[in-house]
Amino acid sequence: MDLSTAINKTKDLQQSVEKVIRGKSEVIRLSLIALLAGGHLLIEDVPGVGKTTLAQAMARSFNCSFNRVQFTSDLLPSDIVGLSVYNQRTDNFEFRSGPIFANVILADEINRTTPKTQSSLLEAMAEGHVTIENKTYPLPKPFIVLATQNPVEHHGTYPLPESQLDRFMMRISMGYPEMSEEKQILRNQMTRHPMEDIEAVMQASDVVELQKLVRNVKVDDLILDYLVKVVNATRTTELLELGVSPRASLALLHASQACALLEKRDYCIPDDIKQLVVPVFAHRVIVNARYGSSKRHTEEAESVLQDILRSIDVPL
Repeated sequence: MDLSTAINKTKDLQQSVEKVIRGKSEVIRLSLIALLAGGHLLIEDVPGVGKTTLAQAMARSFNCSFNRVQFTSDLLPSDIVGLSVYNQRTDNFEFRSGPIFANVILADEINRTTPKTQSSLLEAMAEGHVTIENKTYPLPKPFIVLATQNPVEHHGTYPLPESQLDRFMMRISMGYPEMSEEKQILRNQMTRHPMEDIEAVMQASDVVELQKLVRNVKVDDLILDYLVKVVNATRTTELLELGVSPRASLALLHASQACALLEKRDYCIPDDIKQLVVPVFAHRVIVNARYGSSKRHTEEAESVLQDILRSIDVPL
């Protein structure tokens, strides 16, 4: 697939999702960056603003398999990855795959299940396969987990541990729509949901090709130096108790490459790094208790990261 074809396909994909998610172009763009970069997405916001709709619209926009898992306190790891069942006819155990075996997984309210069940996603998100009873089963490609959580209601929830948060390439928030957009949402859904009109604009194999093309986007040494300086600043500033890991560095690099492709370029520029630092890093850092009101406060983490960006010279 050449660059021109890739640009047209990503444009079609974005326009398809925008038919359902009104007035959230930046949210959609970040979601597509995560998809093209081969990452996973954590969508954190209040109920009813379109988190689930975004995941469903993305899945319907390319011809792929989609499964939704509603996370609850009684959900077991086997309910997600599957289990072996004894077959009396064949006198053997047969593996019955769980909902994790799909291209797009919607992990709805992921913080409402126990840490044991949350951790069942770790191998799948990190390696693209699951291991059950010492046997490894590959997951379909592409594979992306879109997890949602409500940051307001904490009763009966289990906050995601650092190891789990670090598996998500980005964390985004939907936000409330503008008045004009909300009016259009009401008008569009008077008789039917726009989701019913979404048709696939590409195949799952096309997404895999785009992901390969993303890795070929050129990144100059000056851009890498800038990225490393930003990463190192999160580890050395006294404002943060926990900086970002090398996994986060790679996530920012690949996300920046995907961003360049969406911007119709085969090379990265400093702005690709700058605009993605907050969504890629904010959920990975912990603000020092001496400088923040809580160990993880979204606004405080974002403020510290913005200060870091302002303190580092941008390569020209």
